Amino acid sequence: MAMAATAVLLAGCSGPQAAPDWTAQPEPSATASSGAVSSGTASTGTATSAAPAGSAAASATASATTSGEPQAVPTATSWKTFSDPAKAVSFDLPADWIAQSVAPEEGVLPGGLKVEVKKPDGTFMAALRTGLPPSSAECPESARRPYTVISSVPFDVAAQGGEGTIPPRMVYRVIQGYRFFGSYGITNLVGGTDGQACELRNVVRGPAGKGDYSFGDLVSLKAFAPDEKVAPAKAFDTLGQAAQYVNESPDFANVQRMLMSLKVKN
Repeated sequence: MAMAATAVLLAGCSGPQAAPDWTAQPEPSATASSGAVSSGTASTGTATSAAPAGSAAASATASATTSGEPQAVPTATSWKTFSDPAKAVSFDLPADWIAQSVAPEEGVLPGGLKVEVKKPDGTFMAALRTGLPPSSAECPESARRPYTVISSVPFDVAAQGGEGTIPPRMVYRVIQGYRFFGSYGITNLVGGTDGQACELRNVVRGPAGKGDYSFGDLVSLKAFAPDEKVAPAKAFDTLGQAAQYVNESPDFANVQRMLMSLKVKN
């Protein structure tokens, strides 16, 4: 069974809302586990070319989980690179997935942006948010819930971050409520003390004045009430089901590679 830890989110960038840049991701060729993926057109830009999934990417997402079990390998056979108009952030995504710049939520710092990533059928996969104001919500003992880190993989975001409590990691964490609720993202913050937390924030502390970064399905994961909408978080009946999702889901493997490819310039 899996262990417990943290999640990471990245943030910060500025620039006009112009068309993003798309480039092919150069990689050594390798054998992928699924058929070819066609090059796709995004709402905010078009991939001019795509590259096959390489052995470097495969090894990154085949890293062991905290339980020591191998994870699924990305199945997308070709990838493209998204960057914002100001070239402050960039990340790789499967060639047929769509990255679209949308209006950020209220309260973000000036220059903050939001990029949503979806599959061709419209399924939401993740959002990159920058310029998030730091959060310091209170967590009374009565509101704490047990949480478990199913997967935690270190990576380099190539940016001078703010004051985190751990090096940046791509994590999948589960918090216990009436079911086990799971979420993936990047973070450089410990989830909580003694394996308990009120919420698990998928954020990375950014440089002073730039705000925090978030890249994942949710900015913050909590134990949902029975009448609350859970999506895009996932709900499981057991921790074993959550671990199976991490170890066997091609979607998770593709998302993990995407999140770990994030680069942020100061």
